[in-house]
Amino acid sequence: MDEFRLRVFVTAARTLSFSKCAAALNITQPAVSRHIGELEARFGVPLFSRGSSGVGLTKAGRLLLQHAEGLLSAYQKMDYDMDLLAQAGQGRLAIGASTTIAMYLLPEILASFMERSDGIEVSMLSGNSENVEQWLRDGTVDIGFVENASRRPWLHYERLMADELVLVAGTHGRYASLESVTPQELRTLPLVLREKGSGTREILENVLRGCGIGPEDLNVVIELSSTEAIKAFVRSSDTLAVVSVIALRRELADGALRIVDIDGVDMPREFATVVRPGEFSGLNERFHHFVVREASLR
Repeated sequence: MDEFRLRVFVTAARTLSFSKCAAALNITQPAVSRHIGELEARFGVPLFSRGSSGVGLTKAGRLLLQHAEGLLSAYQKMDYDMDLLAQAGQGRLAIGASTTIAMYLLPEILASFMERSDGIEVSMLSGNSENVEQWLRDGTVDIGFVENASRRPWLHYERLMADELVLVAGTHGRYASLESVTPQELRTLPLVLREKGSGTREILENVLRGCGIGPEDLNVVIELSSTEAIKAFVRSSDTLAVVSVIALRRELADGALRIVDIDGVDMPREFATVVRPGEFSGLNERFHHFVVREASLR
């Protein structure tokens, strides 16, 4: 089926206006009507209801919209993958990634990228967000992925995806039945935290400062530099920890850990791609967009 005709239909279905559809696609309104009419003739059913109150989708139109959106998404993926292969050639991509991103986001995406990018040599270093930024400054890596909120003026950042930090407890210890805590109660609880310099630690401290709680007010039992080590420690002790939701899929599914609400407190954050100024182009830019697309499908 003609891709552009589907795009006309989807745009008209989303806007419920043939004139807005024409403007969005830079074609005439009669051309929109012609494309819609040809689709209706092909399927033998009306796709839009037309009346004094405006244009609406029929039952057939709503069904076609579901299929058309899926087809357009498949077309887009096909074009992207073919372009990636066509542009592959030779090259080297040195990646630096914060530990959460390196462990829970990038491995499967990297495998998919390398499968589509013959001739490109890929390597990855993992550390906290400050490490990644320093590796970029030193020229050790070409592109970085970080989770901290701060931004260095000598680097260029692009939004990658949203994330959230949550408080977790083990399901077999002292805090197994704890549903929620206030920010002030959090001060008294035994916590396992990431090391200073990690994006997770920075976000947590910034949020708590907004509640009038300083880092020195917390009851930190131990600092660990690995999210896996933190989760294992919490499962085996009467402690709590703040970790990324992206790192909890397995533990939440098997019931090893549970989320404890902090009353009135949310800890959203963004993962970001970071490069040296002027270097968000070529292979760096292609890999960034590949990660964004693949992450949205997971």
